[in-house]
Amino acid sequence: MYFGKEESEKDERVPPNQVVTKKWPVLHYGNVPYYNDLSEWDLKLFGLVEQAVHLTFDEVMEMPSTRLKNDIHCVTGWSRLDNQWEGISTKEIVKKIKLLPEANYVLIHAEEDWTTNLPLEDFLKETSLLAHTHDGKSLTPEHGFPLRAVIPHLYFWKSAKWIRGIEFTAENKPGFWERNGYHMQGRPWKEERFSWD
Repeated sequence: MYFGKEESEKDERVPPNQVVTKKWPVLHYGNVPYYNDLSEWDLKLFGLVEQAVHLTFDEVMEMPSTRLKNDIHCVTGWSRLDNQWEGISTKEIVKKIKLLPEANYVLIHAEEDWTTNLPLEDFLKETSLLAHTHDGKSLTPEHGFPLRAVIPHLYFWKSAKWIRGIEFTAENKPGFWERNGYHMQGRPWKEERFSWD
């Protein structure tokens, strides 16, 4: 079977057992938070840092902005290509604190006590950011408004919606889905979907 250049390039970008969609399915556990007043929203940077920091929404939005284009891959089997994001680079966020040498992992905290974990090196990749905009529009509540993580080289459950805190830890603490059977790392190209994989 012949595949044109566009099809073969697409195949190279899609991990095994994923189906490409142009839609952006809404998947989450728990309620969707709606914010009427962002003056009460903050982002806490804490854990293995010299001093914990609380950033207001305005302080986050005043930070240098980054635009990135990437593909996202959901553990449930869909992939969405060519997403345009705008937000704050995770490397930029980390400039707000001084990490202690023993900090090796990150636990992202979201609304309703939802968490997800990842190694610090994954959190600080050039492609990782905290996004407020997708495809030129502000995130909707269903997709993580006002701020969500985007860690595109891992399955998309690692890109937590509605984030409120970033905890820096010495050990790799499992987050919500990881405690419920999802893989601790979640690399799509290795199909690290579940803890028994």
